[in-house]
Amino acid sequence: MSWRTVVVENRCKLDYSMGYLVCRGEQTKKVLLDEISTLIVENTAFAVTGVLLAELVKRKINVIFCDERYNPLAQLNAIYGRYDCSGTIGEQIRWSDDIKSEVWTRIVRQKIAQQAWFLKDIENPRYSLLESYAHDVEIGDRTNREGHAAKVYFNALFGMDFKRGDGNISVNGLLDYGYAVLLSAFNREVVSDGYLTQCGIFHRNEFNYYNLSCDLMEPFRVIVDRYVFLNCGDEISVEVKHGIANILNSRVQICDKSVTVSDAISVYCKRVFRALNERDADLVVSYEL
Repeated sequence: MSWRTVVVENRCKLDYSMGYLVCRGEQTKKVLLDEISTLIVENTAFAVTGVLLAELVKRKINVIFCDERYNPLAQLNAIYGRYDCSGTIGEQIRWSDDIKSEVWTRIVRQKIAQQAWFLKDIENPRYSLLESYAHDVEIGDRTNREGHAAKVYFNALFGMDFKRGDGNISVNGLLDYGYAVLLSAFNREVVSDGYLTQCGIFHRNEFNYYNLSCDLMEPFRVIVDRYVFLNCGDEISVEVKHGIANILNSRVQICDKSVTVSDAISVYCKRVFRALNERDADLVVSYEL
């Protein structure tokens, strides 16, 4: 079972040899591909062979390339995630608005419930308000409980002046980095299951290539929030970023089993897809930190 998150920091050449990723730089290092879950290439001064790229895709290894500021920029995904993807895409096109609304309601309720649990875990009294928001989510979240909960949640964590997307580089930069790593894992799972990342349940932005993945990842964002809250200082350190990169290997409970976040994402997505295809929102499962 793959479990390693490998981060390439320095100038190097990446190659493939007899089942291994070979990193040739000041030193030559090898990592067995079967052990790699996620590969993050942070340095833009690298070369990579075509045979390695092909092997990474075949083994469905999550590969992220970063820009000159070390932020995730691109991801390597297969064109065809499974042999019958035309059939699964057909199913995706036939998902009715009614079942999508029901499933989205479950996703939003789970997201707010996870946020409430985290606030309760750190003994922040605002958790009770989020619990009420989770209870009050209507079909399709018509009253935007998600938006109201987000404002209360982030203000409770990072202060009343905090806003997502503002100039708070330390917090927002780490959150964005973590969300990008999380999104990449959902992209890999969506493609592996044969669906289109562009066609979402709720997200419908024509400029967003990952609408469906953005829908599915919502309840899992709190995993990133928790790590950033507990580890973020005044500056973005390499150690904290590498810790965020490794969150996919942290463990959660889902379907009465302790698994890695990466494996939980696989279970979760498959259950959501079953719910949509079988028109039964009760099939959607939740996880526990």
